Amino acid sequence: MIKDSVESFFKENYSPNPVLIKSPGRVNIIGEHTDYNLGYVLPASIEKAIYFAMQVNNTSTFNIEAFLTLPEKITLDVKGNGPEFSCFWGKYFKAIIEILNEKNYTLKGIDCVFGGDIPIGSGLSSSAALCCGFTLAISELLDLKIPREEVAKIGQAAEHRIGLNCGLMDQYAVLFGKKSNALFLDCKDLSYKYVPINLVGYSWVLINSNIKHELAVGNEYNDRRQSCENIVAKVKETNPAVASLRDVTEEAILKVKDSVSPIDFKRALYVIKENGRVLKMITALEKGNAKDIGTILLEGHRSMSSDFEISTSEIDYLVDVSQEQQGVVGSRMMGGGFGGCTINLIKDENREEAVKNILAAYKKETGITSEYYHLQIDDSVHILNS
Repeated sequence: MIKDSVESFFKENYSPNPVLIKSPGRVNIIGEHTDYNLGYVLPASIEKAIYFAMQVNNTSTFNIEAFLTLPEKITLDVKGNGPEFSCFWGKYFKAIIEILNEKNYTLKGIDCVFGGDIPIGSGLSSSAALCCGFTLAISELLDLKIPREEVAKIGQAAEHRIGLNCGLMDQYAVLFGKKSNALFLDCKDLSYKYVPINLVGYSWVLINSNIKHELAVGNEYNDRRQSCENIVAKVKETNPAVASLRDVTEEAILKVKDSVSPIDFKRALYVIKENGRVLKMITALEKGNAKDIGTILLEGHRSMSSDFEISTSEIDYLVDVSQEQQGVVGSRMMGGGFGGCTINLIKDENREEAVKNILAAYKKETGITSEYYHLQIDDSVHILNS
């Protein structure tokens, strides 16, 4: 088990009594690119996670070492300064330490070993798990008493510093998730409630396209955010009360259609309709209506692909071929886009055969070997040995 391996490595190389932290990845059942538009999202924290073994080392140095992935060690002082490093993950740790200093938290040197089983680039938000887990662990070790809401904003600020202008969905899912529940988050006021996932006889299955995305590299994500902001600015000209796409109705956006970029228009309309799909999904989950859930998943994917244009040919094929399988009631791409996983709702009795067929067809069509994960909804980031 990865947790045991991380813990053993830390004990052998650092000190015998580390604090152990589990920081989960997340799935998003529905609600993509709505969070930074202050809309609705419906994520859930999952069993797959990043594990940290950490302890104060009585120096002014952070020693941070990756375990099991691409082994690399970085050293930073308590201000975030240190030798050059090549690993992309190091940027997150550096950013968090810098942000904590800017917020006037007093830091001490810490040893840290981390590793996990969240597939990088799969759309399961490994970066939010990394940032939130590391920040919460520092707070615990140094008794900083940072509220989870603040931890979420620190994680978001780290993403922004690296170049991804994300909302708060991923961080809130990692920090406030609850076993067997989805988290309905209103990104306008950050209020949330839990929605039980009531589906007897069905399983959620992730299928990894093994098409990697690194959303902070390139401008695809940020370009779409800019499109949304362009529409808000146009609507605001005649309705000053509008602050985000959350405040824009379908009727209002249709009024400006002829005076804005067609690309901006269809991207913003996707977001407005996606908010509606989140609300429909909550009703379907509460009723345990698998057919409606499947329909909403597929509607969301078709719009992400044709209107928001964040899918890929490989992901579209995974969704299309899944619909040919008995027992698959719905499928869509999940995450920020341009690769990663599809999330599929499948009848238990058909799951094994359906997944086998999907993987085989995908391999034949693309030449890429994919993999699947039986999704387990789990609790938020927490200390394991406190």
